[in-house]
Amino acid sequence: MGEYFQLSLLVCVLIAQFSISVSFYLPGLAPVNYCEKERESDRCKSQIPVFVNRLTSLESVIPYDYSHFDFCSPQSEAAPPPVENLGQVVFGQRIQSSPYEFQFEPTGKTSQTCVKVCEKTYNPKQANNKLANLKRAIFLDYQHHFIVDNMPVTLCYMTDIGERSCNNGFPVGCYVDPQGRPKPSCYLGSNLAQKPGVHYLFNHLDFNITYHSGYKEAWGTSFQGDGGRIIRVEVTPRSIAHKAGEPPHCEAGQAPMEISSDAAQINVIYTYSLTFHETHDVKWSSRWDYLLDSLPNANIQWFSILNSLVIVLFLSGMVAMILLRTLHKDIARYNQIESGDDTQEEFGWKLVHGDVFRPPRHGMLLSVFVGSGVQVLSMLLITLVFACLGFLSPANRGSLMTCGLVLYVCLGTPAGYVAARIYKSFGGEKWGLNVLLTSTLCPGIVFIITLLLNFVLWAHGSSAALPFLTILALIGLWFGVSVPLTFVGAYFGFRKRVLEHPVRTNQIPRQIPEQSIYTRPLPCVLMGGILPFGCIFVQLFFILSSIWSSQMYYMFGFLFLVFVILVITCSETTVLLCYFHLCAEDYHWWWRSFLTSGFTAFYLFCYCCHYFATKLSISDPTSVFLYFGYTTIMVFLFFIMTGTLGFLACFWFVRKIYSVVKVD
Repeated sequence: MGEYFQLSLLVCVLIAQFSISVSFYLPGLAPVNYCEKERESDRCKSQIPVFVNRLTSLESVIPYDYSHFDFCSPQSEAAPPPVENLGQVVFGQRIQSSPYEFQFEPTGKTSQTCVKVCEKTYNPKQANNKLANLKRAIFLDYQHHFIVDNMPVTLCYMTDIGERSCNNGFPVGCYVDPQGRPKPSCYLGSNLAQKPGVHYLFNHLDFNITYHSGYKEAWGTSFQGDGGRIIRVEVTPRSIAHKAGEPPHCEAGQAPMEISSDAAQINVIYTYSLTFHETHDVKWSSRWDYLLDSLPNANIQWFSILNSLVIVLFLSGMVAMILLRTLHKDIARYNQIESGDDTQEEFGWKLVHGDVFRPPRHGMLLSVFVGSGVQVLSMLLITLVFACLGFLSPANRGSLMTCGLVLYVCLGTPAGYVAARIYKSFGGEKWGLNVLLTSTLCPGIVFIITLLLNFVLWAHGSSAALPFLTILALIGLWFGVSVPLTFVGAYFGFRKRVLEHPVRTNQIPRQIPEQSIYTRPLPCVLMGGILPFGCIFVQLFFILSSIWSSQMYYMFGFLFLVFVILVITCSETTVLLCYFHLCAEDYHWWWRSFLTSGFTAFYLFCYCCHYFATKLSISDPTSVFLYFGYTTIMVFLFFIMTGTLGFLACFWFVRKIYSVVKVD
């Protein structure tokens, strides 16, 4: 046992080292060189384009475009935004041009100080939707998301324990409730008076661009002049009440910009300042590290995942050893022939050999779920492999979702093939209905829920609402690519010979004896999902944070490890419980094997509810509906994937054990 534990620990360490090596960001975009305007050439440019992404909030699930809140509009000659891919559109990322214009300047020059961007005027006494939207953005603590040189503009600060942390985004403003309790964003501005019931707008931004100029050595002596590549862009938002008709002043100690309903007129002047700093310590290829390493609680998963990996591998090894030893003894006893006896009394799981392959009820639905589960499982596996190799890095926004959607559509063939083979083994003859349900049932459920949620987002003018043409494109991919490929897979599946079971099925079903509380269906299904969920709940926190808290997820090496552990744990747990049921002479294992591992999705739903209650501050009924709507989609896909893992493992296990025993 000690040798086995040491071997398991060694394997864990080696796998962890592999995950560390594959989880780093591999740059997939060409670097851009910047220089002063008078030295601009084909090798470098002076204009630094600034783009804006959607605004998000921890207190609302509904994201909005930058233009929804009446901020400054971009200039006509602004750089065009990058073309959005399918994943960005589905995720609601709407990258637009910004009104900010940056010119590269070497360290020491400060010509871009307190630059006026635009001016907005509001009358609080009149009904003004633009002012109401702005106040709502401040009240719900919406966050800006700027992009410079394909890098997110970050807000860095010191935590209470003295560590430096950086957030991907910065707040629109801060709100002080009528009781005088300020929101956390109010502590960013030292000049805020924090009057009760007042909205403060962060209308001035101090940008700090750090660049690396060491690339000149690699280019050779032919390149002249100062310049560099951008390493990071940090911002410090401030609230300043500029006086209308006067040059803006951005020195410290200025009065804050208050948005009060008592004012006769509100003039908002947006300004910014820009400074450059040179560094030689950080390479351009490692410029994402400062942001990824400073994510909240990012270091905890190094220890938690390794600990979970050791525990799960140890338990899985113990389960496998016990199961294999017990099975070996059972098979030896079943196959031995005592001297002088012509027959041998059957006992245990051999008693149900005439019923174990009896087709289950609702076999059509089971085969459809298994086929769809294979499609989701294959899509997730290939996507994780691409992500570990660095092709789906944070720099390629929307690439993860695009890859997943394209792979899911193109993997209709294995779904149709597996569903056809399973259904044919049940003796089913309605092959047309089987193919139709395989290609439409599970995708149709996801599409209907998504369409319902999309109507809600449309009604609120959210950027997450899918455009009509995008919906038509998704329908075209579904019926134009996925459905035909499913029919192709089903065609080859039905043409194959039916799966021959190792034992014959009796005509009269055997009566199942009274079961104990531990072998009844519901308790076993409840217990079956605990161990698989135990190996993924650490990663669930970071996945949910990347979805709902606008944090970056980049440790795909660890995620791939967790996925492998999930596959092993679901398979072994389901096989073990299936063996116990067969020993108790209960041969209804088809649906039970699917539901045992699939019940892990129930614990996933419970964890999503826990995350909603503890990590998010959502009270709006619409946001609550959207959160649980998207959670339902995620839980449903996870259910059919894990259920398929348990079913296929038990299908292989049952066929294997009954093929090695002698049956009269």
